[in-house]
Amino acid sequence: MRLNELHDNPGATKARRRIGRGIGSGKGKTGGRGVKGQKSRSGVAIKGFEGGQMPIFKRLPKRGFNKPNRKKFAEISIRRLGQAIEAGVLDLKKDVDANALVAAGVIRRAHDGVRLLGTGKLSAAVKLTVAYATPGAQKIVEQAKGSVTISDAKPVKPEEAAPKAKKKPAVKKEAAPKAEKAPAKKAAPKKAAKKPAKKDSGEARHVPYWEAVKKYDADASEDVVRKIVNYCGIALNSRDGKFVACTDAEERDTVRDGFLKKKLKLKGDDADLDAKVMAVCEQMKKDRLKNRVIFYYLLAQNENMLGDL
Repeated sequence: MRLNELHDNPGATKARRRIGRGIGSGKGKTGGRGVKGQKSRSGVAIKGFEGGQMPIFKRLPKRGFNKPNRKKFAEISIRRLGQAIEAGVLDLKKDVDANALVAAGVIRRAHDGVRLLGTGKLSAAVKLTVAYATPGAQKIVEQAKGSVTISDAKPVKPEEAAPKAKKKPAVKKEAAPKAEKAPAKKAAPKKAAKKPAKKDSGEARHVPYWEAVKKYDADASEDVVRKIVNYCGIALNSRDGKFVACTDAEERDTVRDGFLKKKLKLKGDDADLDAKVMAVCEQMKKDRLKNRVIFYYLLAQNENMLGDL
């Protein structure tokens, strides 16, 4: 007996089947996986397919509901309302409703009503008409000697409130019998119709600013405030133009060059003029948003030049 003659019993061992070695091997082509591609890989399952029967995600009921006629409200906080009051954009003599807030630029759209939220303090009394107000917000308004009226009525746009005039049906005129043509006369030149004079669009626009200026000068002249508003013009329609940022050096230079030098025609060193601008900034330090009309009024008042505007 030699080592190279040692072997196992016949049939005790069997060679493994080698897959993927041609169709004739018995395990060719797909190598016993049955299919090609993703399904032939280990650790892969096609999610959701159940052999053709209705899958479970379609058999189970769906929960939840989105109301088709749900209402959408615009929200305003006590802090934002206080900023609008301090800026003087609201007419506090009248009731302040959703349309008044939109017209003043406090909110963009009224939707189905306005909800009053938040905490803080108000510096003036205001009569509000809103769709909802939290108990805390309502108490803050009442502490400022104001009032809150809850109304479920949907805000109506001014253009929708006016009824449209019905067009009268056109009446056909009977054709007049043709007459003999007379010699043509030269038509006289038509005179241009006089256009009606436009009303002063800023007549009511200056009133809120006038009310705001009275916090600093109780005897403020309405005519002076109107002149400042007209001088600022369309710049007051934007947030950057409506307020003065004392922390911005470029903004202070604009006030110095545009108002003190150009409007009031003050002459002197820029450092002296900058000091006058900073003096008004210190005078209005309690106001987080410094209204441009009030700022210009105080600059002219400090120089005793209100009558020169």
